[in-house]
Amino acid sequence: MMPMPESGFARRAFDPDAACPLDDVRVLDLSRLVAGNILTHVLADLGAEVIKVEKPGRGDDLRNWQTDGVPLWWQVYARNKKSLCLDLRQEAGREVLLRLLEGAAVLVENYRPGTLEKMGLVPDVLLGRNPKLVIVRVSGWGQTGPWRSKPGFGTLIEAFSGFAAMNGFADREPVLPAFAMADAFAGLYGAIAALAALRAAEADGGRGQVIDLSLIEPILAMLGPKAAEHRLTGATTPRLGSRCNIQAPRDVYRTRDGKYVALSSGTQGMAERLFRAIGRPELNDDPRFRSNAARLQNRAAVEALVSEFIAARTQAEALAFFDAAEVTVGPVCDEADLALHPYVIEREVLLELPDALMGSIPMHGVVPRLSATPGALRRPAPALGEHNREILRDLGLSEAEIACLDEAKVLGAPPDPDQAPSATT
Repeated sequence: MMPMPESGFARRAFDPDAACPLDDVRVLDLSRLVAGNILTHVLADLGAEVIKVEKPGRGDDLRNWQTDGVPLWWQVYARNKKSLCLDLRQEAGREVLLRLLEGAAVLVENYRPGTLEKMGLVPDVLLGRNPKLVIVRVSGWGQTGPWRSKPGFGTLIEAFSGFAAMNGFADREPVLPAFAMADAFAGLYGAIAALAALRAAEADGGRGQVIDLSLIEPILAMLGPKAAEHRLTGATTPRLGSRCNIQAPRDVYRTRDGKYVALSSGTQGMAERLFRAIGRPELNDDPRFRSNAARLQNRAAVEALVSEFIAARTQAEALAFFDAAEVTVGPVCDEADLALHPYVIEREVLLELPDALMGSIPMHGVVPRLSATPGALRRPAPALGEHNREILRDLGLSEAEIACLDEAKVLGAPPDPDQAPSATT
């Protein structure tokens, strides 16, 4: 592992006692990988007690997404959570889960549809133990329909949704996103849905319910009117690189020093301001450029004008020029740029948090920022089974009962002493 460079990010200690808006909410997270973990990550940051129910000896598969031996995805999306190992293939493990349900508000799972039923944990059984329980069922294609049993990793959904077909350049292959986009969208929609269902369960006479959360429907929602555009025009969205078919000019532009800036003329007023700024006010009266529709028809010409202007300047010069003119241009940054950027540092967009594996680790703070009841960073990502005894004792199990579960390997092997424990400060 390479030595960790110092950064300008604000350093924060975890605050286990911070008060948060979801302090009285317990969430049981049976999911693996990204969508469910982002869903419960949002709830945990807002104060929910999230208990990751993990497979003994193996844990959440997100632990295996490692960089130089460090499970960074886990370290980020499992913060503020607790880890409980339970073998749900055994009746004793399922009984512990059912006992936990009695004090829980939300259960999240992302087994292939039908798996929970095979374990005897159908929603009716779960709601029988806790009528106000909110059950979020995450799957690739949903709990119903002809593809309900089809494996549904985000890559397949990003391809099927139409996103990949419209992403990239016309003379090259379709391009998948470089991050777990479908899972991220589903996780955020799932968190919103869980909170809405919790509100309904809290109302007079309210009851729990089942949320059927597929990966495909959130990404289609985020793609907006694409289906309507096709119905209206009969055309499909072409691959235009960083350009788009709803506004022009809009692209990334290479500067004289080999860097890039991004520009968007999202309103008519901004396009007119841009032409005045580059010394071409007459273009606002030119029939080829005086409306967005005209600029789209003459995209190559307008993009060439902007590109030529920017190419004569360094990135710093272009940014300073357009900032002074109040034109919407910004730098194209990579992770190294962000680590040094004054905006990121001064607003504390990224924070430096203690980490047992790396000493400290940069990651985002609580999103979004609530003024009166903000979320908090209470604990780092847990080691596998780190909270087994704490959770079971709180559930009322005696040491003898816990020992029996241990002996039957319901909890798996005791935590590996060589596995780094969570940092606590």
